[in-house]
Amino acid sequence: MSAHTILPPGNSGTLLRLPSLKAFLFSRSLAALASQMMAVAVGWQIYALTHSIRALGFVGLAQFAPMLFLVFIAGHFADRHDRRKIVMVCQALECTALVIVALGSAEGWIRPWMLYALVAIFGALRTFEMPCQQTFVAAIAPPALLPRATALSSSLFTAASVIGPSLGGVLYGLGPTACYAICAVSFGLACAGTVTMKLSWPTRVRNPVSLASVFGGVTYLRRRPDTLGAISLDLFAVLLGGATAMLPVYANDILRTGPLGLGLLRAAPAIGALLTSTAVARWPLRGRCGPLMFLSVAIFGVATIVFGLSTTVWISVLALMVLGAADVISVMVRGALVQLGTPDEMRGRVSAVNTLFIGSSNQLGELESGLLGSAIGPEAAVVIGGIGTILVAGIWVRLFPGLWRLDRLEDIEAH
Repeated sequence: MSAHTILPPGNSGTLLRLPSLKAFLFSRSLAALASQMMAVAVGWQIYALTHSIRALGFVGLAQFAPMLFLVFIAGHFADRHDRRKIVMVCQALECTALVIVALGSAEGWIRPWMLYALVAIFGALRTFEMPCQQTFVAAIAPPALLPRATALSSSLFTAASVIGPSLGGVLYGLGPTACYAICAVSFGLACAGTVTMKLSWPTRVRNPVSLASVFGGVTYLRRRPDTLGAISLDLFAVLLGGATAMLPVYANDILRTGPLGLGLLRAAPAIGALLTSTAVARWPLRGRCGPLMFLSVAIFGVATIVFGLSTTVWISVLALMVLGAADVISVMVRGALVQLGTPDEMRGRVSAVNTLFIGSSNQLGELESGLLGSAIGPEAAVVIGGIGTILVAGIWVRLFPGLWRLDRLEDIEAH
């Protein structure tokens, strides 16, 4: 599930007087926009080259495999080194990789293995980039403005998630070269924005590197069953219920909408998330947050089933919007448990573990959907995944009763 939060009431004018915050928002939004456009282009081009549902599933595996091997190193790295420089290097390399793929598409020598290499490179780079980026707002905004700054950043990320897939579909209609080239330019500009940022970090004590310190995030989560339950619920729910790997198949073979329709399908969950974020900003969650999270996961599963059975574009888009709307509630609770319940010196490593769980659910979910879809058909695979998500929600209520009893997010404290 993608990360969406809400924008609380208040004027953002004061926030935008912070030059480094503006640079961060510019950089993160452009990078998110480019990532969404690239996902549409890669999915459509892989399917156009192979006409294989299984090949779409391998896209998720290619992106997840580097994350699996690097995530704990990345979290430890983020807690010990200059996070801004790490992000700069990652964005520069992302830009370079997209330039090469754009040239390959223009010259006609692009092959499926090259696209798998592209997403593997992005998987590795994002593993280092994401834990660092998640800490930037706290290093820029003063404590009194931190909640609004975080919400503004996440709202812009959500907007990029809405615009990016549709824009990617339009650009791919002009050809993959144009889409990849614009993605490369976007990452280049994002890197330039990161260069201009000035961050203020507390003095960090660099303890000797050891297995205990590298895997400190895992050890910490074992002592916090509610947090572990929230992120593992997301892992298994989306692992089973993720239908994104099937979107090129639905757009091309079932709904017959073309690349523009694929962009619309990819944007639909973010549209639902944005609408729900707006509603929750007006009517905040006051209590019973644990039961609401489990309910939202069950609704996620039901929406997945409806999408899997649909052969009508507007029903499919509506189902994906409901899926994205349900995602917001789950992500809000999980995000509060991870951020509010984690001490600052552990946030890089805990964020890395959270990144691994998110990546596992999204990328391995695509692999699971691709392999199952090639065996029993895309519709049956998506429906079975939705049923599995509902079952997981029920099982997790029994396994993590403390998470079910969670009331107000404001009461979460770091330990």
